[in-house]
Amino acid sequence: MERRSIGASALTVGAIGLGCMPMSWGYAASRRQGTESLRTVHAALDGGANLLDTADMYGPFTNELLVGRVLRERRAEAFVSTKVGLRVGDQHVVANGRPSYVRRACDASLRRLQTDVIDLYQLHRVDPEVPVEETWGAMAELVGAGKVRALGYCAVGAEAGPGAGRRGDRAYGVTLRQLERVQQVFPVSAVQAELSVWSPEAAWQLLPWCAARGVGFLAAMPLGSGFLTGTLTPGQGFEECDARARHPRFTAEAMAANQVIVAGLRRVARRHGESVTAAQVALAWVLAQGPQVVPVPGADRAEFAAQNAAAAGVLLTGRDLAEIAALPVAVGAWD
Repeated sequence: MERRSIGASALTVGAIGLGCMPMSWGYAASRRQGTESLRTVHAALDGGANLLDTADMYGPFTNELLVGRVLRERRAEAFVSTKVGLRVGDQHVVANGRPSYVRRACDASLRRLQTDVIDLYQLHRVDPEVPVEETWGAMAELVGAGKVRALGYCAVGAEAGPGAGRRGDRAYGVTLRQLERVQQVFPVSAVQAELSVWSPEAAWQLLPWCAARGVGFLAAMPLGSGFLTGTLTPGQGFEECDARARHPRFTAEAMAANQVIVAGLRRVARRHGESVTAAQVALAWVLAQGPQVVPVPGADRAEFAAQNAAAAGVLLTGRDLAEIAALPVAVGAWD
């Protein structure tokens, strides 16, 4: 698999990574199977998708423990990315960016992951009660201590509002200002934000910032939380613990309206051979957005991880990209 750089450092990863969250958090609880989850991580590594993206809050904690079981055997093959800054409370998730918490959380993540160093340590969310420079400074200290190799920033959830731009996209003004602030404290090696065929806004605003500074970009939810795979049907319903059960884009009406996007991806896929899927075309589109972009699709089955890794071999033509660009804007508010 092609290798891509994470920031201006010497760190490189496979062009496609693995989002580990669905194995422990956010989606259907009935699909969380320990043995299959381990097979999924192994399949990703076998296919060259060596960036393993997790977080301490997924589970909470159980996702890092799962990844750690694989790292115990294959640490040299993996690029480990985890996150800090969110804590699961009794009723809800809360941000915690206090330096003392960051230090404790890093040590705990290292123990769960069964490793001496985290390759990429990402700020999951900014704590509104703590200046972001203080949180980032504590994370930078971890680099100096040899516990972390590089720092990343999660820009999840852009602000809607005036000046958002074309095609109804969402503005990233606050995020860009925060990135400039932390960049003065310690270099940002990677920014992670949603980027997909049906949510392309980051390509117009965050990606140029990254490209101008040699910063890597991790594309979260490149398969539209599963919708762009074409395996979800309108009105199928979701388990209560599945975040999609309460999401405007996953109502039966919105899913029916957005089938045209999947149909467009399938048309492109057919031109690349019978074995190429809509999901692989969706990932190839993300890869085509820039040489510093690494899509991190979530997977909870080994076969999906292998198929996602194989998408690195799908090269879209100018015709393909133009056809995808002409697809309708997705129906359903995203925020």
